[in-house]
Amino acid sequence: MSSILLITSSPRGAESQSSSVATDLAEKLKAQTGAQIVHRDLAANPLAHVDGTFTAAIRKPAADRTPAEAEAAVISDELVRELLAADTLVIGTGLINFNIYSSLKTWIDHVARAGLTFKYTESGPVGLVTGKKAYVVLASGGVYSSGPGAPMNHAVPYLQTVLGFLGITDIETIYVEGLAYGPEAAEKAIAAAHAKAAELAQAA
Repeated sequence: MSSILLITSSPRGAESQSSSVATDLAEKLKAQTGAQIVHRDLAANPLAHVDGTFTAAIRKPAADRTPAEAEAAVISDELVRELLAADTLVIGTGLINFNIYSSLKTWIDHVARAGLTFKYTESGPVGLVTGKKAYVVLASGGVYSSGPGAPMNHAVPYLQTVLGFLGITDIETIYVEGLAYGPEAAEKAIAAAHAKAAELAQAA
């Protein structure tokens, strides 16, 4: 059965629009394709930031790891398996200080693994996470998809870069923006984002 990996990262819980729209999109894709959803809520279940033990572990064969290194690599190995098994990736994040939540960055640090999700070659690194579609849902108080705020949007370019590095180049973005511009503007932005999610799911 095909799999949708849903990654949410907002600490805002039920108030999070990035999580709401990303979940709505995943559910609509499930209804359209029959895929199962694997959900990683990085706010409810945060990952440990990488440390010296972890970085030592991923640079050696599993058989050569110390017990502490083996334990440090367990969750990363699981996250890599989830990513590789997924046909579709749905990522929800808010824009905080012009970039993604640190919880999402930590997930990326765990899944960007040389020899597993990318490899080094004489002509440069090559992504190994290929043949997948990704959707990014970005929520923000201001408008950063275009106009004066666009140069400050480092979240979407960063995610496009890192996903492309891993081999995922088919990426769609849904913006839920202008949420701080008053209730009416927020309502319109949320409705437009859910409409876009329905449109993308229908096209899947």
